[in-house]
Amino acid sequence: MDKFLIISVGAILGANARYWLGGWVAEKFGTTFPFGTLIINVSGSLALGLFMTLITDRFIVDPRWRLLVAIGFLGAYTTFSTYTYESANLIITGQVWTGLLNLFGSSILGLLAITAGILLGRMI
Repeated sequence: MDKFLIISVGAILGANARYWLGGWVAEKFGTTFPFGTLIINVSGSLALGLFMTLITDRFIVDPRWRLLVAIGFLGAYTTFSTYTYESANLIITGQVWTGLLNLFGSSILGLLAITAGILLGRMI
């Protein structure tokens, strides 16, 4: 049960960070382009890549930190970071085509799914 609580605390913080940063960026730069989402996705990807590298390659840490930061906080902050981390990790470990398939497949299928959801929502 403690794992769920750790993830939940991280998720609460990550979701609120996303909400706050998205609002702040919209106030500063407007809403004609989703700069907030772009900044959140890129910063979340940077944070996940850095964090996962540090805890898997550089330091010995309690596994609960991964639950709190990677799954909880960054999972709620942006799932984009997870998808790009997994794609990059596949490419770096020599599974280039699998990584590219995940990267572009997720983007294209995600775009198609979003479009289908929008169209379905408009039909209801």
